[in-house]
Amino acid sequence: MSSTWNASDVTPDGAAWLASAGTYPRSTLALWEERPDAPVVLPCGSVFDVVSAPAMFGRRMLDRLWEDGPGSGPVAEFRGRILLFTAPGTAQRLPALLEWEEWGARGSRETTRTDAVPPLLCHGTGDAVTVPAPSESTSPTRAASRWLVAPDTRQPWLPGPEVLLWAAVRAARSAVRISIFPPADQDAKVYDVSRRR
Repeated sequence: MSSTWNASDVTPDGAAWLASAGTYPRSTLALWEERPDAPVVLPCGSVFDVVSAPAMFGRRMLDRLWEDGPGSGPVAEFRGRILLFTAPGTAQRLPALLEWEEWGARGSRETTRTDAVPPLLCHGTGDAVTVPAPSESTSPTRAASRWLVAPDTRQPWLPGPEVLLWAAVRAARSAVRISIFPPADQDAKVYDVSRRR
């Protein structure tokens, strides 16, 4: 790996942590040594799980994690989605927690606070994700794949399912505007009272 690191680059310890998820960590590190701008597909479930959210909602979740909560583990952006690296087991537990929160209660006639929230994709044991390259590059394809919070240690803190649930619910609430006023009557006459004499 290069000896000069940008803030958005993965450190050598972070690269070792990522590579440890694969079957052949030394081969992954050798590939990155030769081509530090190469993305790699790594399995989930043993070293990390990944929760994937659409870009806008994922950014809101990330904001909640950093502004109101404990922060996040590594986070990447890949093809219009935010990849939140989480503790192993999160992918199995998070969907049940989201269901308990009535995250996807679409069968009922009542509108829930989360109807407009896109589904989160949980990648765990048996799944694999494309991990962005460890080093920034100037290639045009780089914009579709990059680290927002790059791994920088061999044992990064990874949020679990409860922390992700907390961030998702708060992101959903920040996306829904609640008003104490009833919706405006579309046929009502509106008078401009600012022109009174």
